[in-house]
Amino acid sequence: MLTHRTANIGLIVLLAAALLVHNLWTALPWWLFVLLPVPYVAALVWGACNIGSDFYVPVVCAAETQEKKMAITFDDGPLEQYTPVILDILRNERVPATFFCIGSRIGGKEALLRRIDAEGHVIGNHSFSHHFWFDMFGPDKMLKELQLVDDTVEQVTGKRPRLFRPPYGVTNPNLAKAIRRGHYTPVGWNIRSLDTVAKDKQALLERIKKGVRPGAVLLLHDSMEVTVQVLPALIQYLKQEGYIIERIDKLLNIPAYA
Repeated sequence: MLTHRTANIGLIVLLAAALLVHNLWTALPWWLFVLLPVPYVAALVWGACNIGSDFYVPVVCAAETQEKKMAITFDDGPLEQYTPVILDILRNERVPATFFCIGSRIGGKEALLRRIDAEGHVIGNHSFSHHFWFDMFGPDKMLKELQLVDDTVEQVTGKRPRLFRPPYGVTNPNLAKAIRRGHYTPVGWNIRSLDTVAKDKQALLERIKKGVRPGAVLLLHDSMEVTVQVLPALIQYLKQEGYIIERIDKLLNIPAYA
């Protein structure tokens, strides 16, 4: 399995082999030594951008099951414009979900966060700032962001999140350290709806349908109007196909709170 550790070992072995050949048998061109790290750098980028790769840190992205069960998750809330409407739909359909919240968006919306909790949904950690340069932060700063979300959620609901979803779905060595130090369970997805760039609700629905499978974790955002528009039809489709929509902690058999 390709991980950060095995990639490091592979690079060292390649460089050592090239140096051995260069010194003992034949002179190798200088450009070969320049090119040798290229696959390594490509692996680092691939591992950072592919949340299901487990490259830097193991991330739970789906359940191993043949039962028609899956989970729906929402990122980037809470937002007064769309989150309440989504909650209304979920309540009417009697469907649980998980909301990975941005800590800075909780202030002034404490009642909304309490409603998410009171209606049986899971609250997860999606960093405090969701800063554009979050992935450039050091591990200490990352951990402080995550803990600030925990503190905020605990003050409002009395519960301290344990599930964490990386901003933008990007992982790296610093984030891996922060996750381990904070004892978080990182959670990804295996159906990326791309609702943040979708323009047509029917096209969005069809894209999601193609990814539906037992044990799936669906990524949506409670910050998008098209998500609100497609959600009722999506839930009806899943029910018609015989799927049970579970809370993510039950589906993945992991604790939601510390």
